[in-house]
Amino acid sequence: MLAAASDDEVLAIVQDEIEERWDEAWLVQLDKAWDAIHRCLSDGTINLNGGSHSRRLAVLGGRQLHGGDDYIVSLVTPEEAREVAVDIAAIDEAWLRGRYDAIEVDDYGRPKSAEDFDYTWDYFQSLPPFFKRAADVRRYVIFTVDQ
Repeated sequence: MLAAASDDEVLAIVQDEIEERWDEAWLVQLDKAWDAIHRCLSDGTINLNGGSHSRRLAVLGGRQLHGGDDYIVSLVTPEEAREVAVDIAAIDEAWLRGRYDAIEVDDYGRPKSAEDFDYTWDYFQSLPPFFKRAADVRRYVIFTVDQ
């Protein structure tokens, strides 16, 4: 993927080689919760560079492999996966709730609610063990989302 010469090549690899042949043991899906999770772990925005380095890497903040506006493909190295694993391991529901409550509703683009937070928390809980496993075996992590 790093050798891809264009956004089209990156998308072809993502769609044909990764998404078509999911390795279910290494798949974590965040559904639409990725948005709130990234905001909670970063500076409250979708900014790829906002907030603490290791926390923003958990969703959007890795090395950007696609330059277009229609798709995000972020790559996290095994070393970065270890940083993320250590940094997010102690995040509890109360901490995430405080960060969720601080998200600007006008920027978020949908209503904040108890149900939306529960949805966010439910999906977030899969990230700490996932990053720990990836770090333990020195795997790269790829996050993809079409916008």
